[in-house]
Amino acid sequence: MPVIAIPKELATAERRIAIVPEVADKLEKLGAKIQIEKGLGQSAFLEDDAFNSASVVDDAASLYQAADVVLKVQPPTLDEIKQMKPGTLLIGALAPFQHLDVVAALKEANITALSMELIPRITRAQAMDILSSQATVAGYKAVLMAADIAPVFFPMLTTAAGTIRPSKVLIIGAGVAGLQAIATARRLGAIVEGYDVRSATKEQVESLGAKFVEMPFKAEGEGGYARPLTEEEKQQQQEVLAKHVAASQIVITTAAIPGRASPKIISKDMVEAMASGAVIIDLAAEGGGNCELSQPGETVNHNNVVIHAPLNVTSQMPTHASDMYSRNLYNLLALMVKDGELNLDWDDEILQGCVLTHEGEVKNAAVAEAMQNA
Repeated sequence: MPVIAIPKELATAERRIAIVPEVADKLEKLGAKIQIEKGLGQSAFLEDDAFNSASVVDDAASLYQAADVVLKVQPPTLDEIKQMKPGTLLIGALAPFQHLDVVAALKEANITALSMELIPRITRAQAMDILSSQATVAGYKAVLMAADIAPVFFPMLTTAAGTIRPSKVLIIGAGVAGLQAIATARRLGAIVEGYDVRSATKEQVESLGAKFVEMPFKAEGEGGYARPLTEEEKQQQQEVLAKHVAASQIVITTAAIPGRASPKIISKDMVEAMASGAVIIDLAAEGGGNCELSQPGETVNHNNVVIHAPLNVTSQMPTHASDMYSRNLYNLLALMVKDGELNLDWDDEILQGCVLTHEGEVKNAAVAEAMQNA
């Protein structure tokens, strides 16, 4: 019977947790023994006694020593890795390209690490896709942030004092976060435009009631992501977007690429062409931001345009973000825990795709290359 342990998150301001009571119950039915650190769920408004099928352990050190499997949200600290037994299976959002020192420590400690961001984007793995589930939260929350900061209403209002026109909102990036942002802004009554370099997203944008911003080129890439643009295409993109950005009262950018810097889409000149009181919410701040003036984790005012670049937006909605993240983990674990036994089938393309370290080696080629270059 494998012991699955879930410690409290140590990262600053991280409120999500890697397991919720419902998922703990389901894992127990698969034949696993669940152990949680005391106070695990407080940040997500869950008390210890809500975890009926879990044992509560007072300290993380004891938890790690008993664990066959460790579930986390954020990457472990170097000290946490030292507390894990060799051969432990670690599963979480490990952000390997941003934490090469953690990858090196996992390799040296002989930890088998599965990085949830590396799960291949195939149909069979959709229920394990944390990028999509967490982006849903971020896209929704970004619109609420914009509505809170903006000095205008989103919907059209007809009042005794006259009619107020609806706000114009531009969403850049039509992935999961962008589409959720479009849907939320439309629910609030705004006039919404959506843009993505992948022309294939036009139908999705329009199905949500937004107008699609057309480009004179197509930029579909592999794995559902956009390919890098040529210099000529970048210039064309800037020229078209500049007009739409200037006409918008709220701009929300969501163009992030895992493991790479976020593309700079909104220039300083574009910001300076926006009306006084306009707002930019830069959801790509983790990768440096889509706006040239964004300061990750900060809110800046440039010529009376507010540029808000929040970090770890999903943690601001810990209840539902944890619920979805935990379900993603369960769907992956269901491939490995059966009849009370832990069995990793390395012929499975999902495990092949998300394995980061195993038996003292870095198994992901791109991460291994990044470590060599570093």
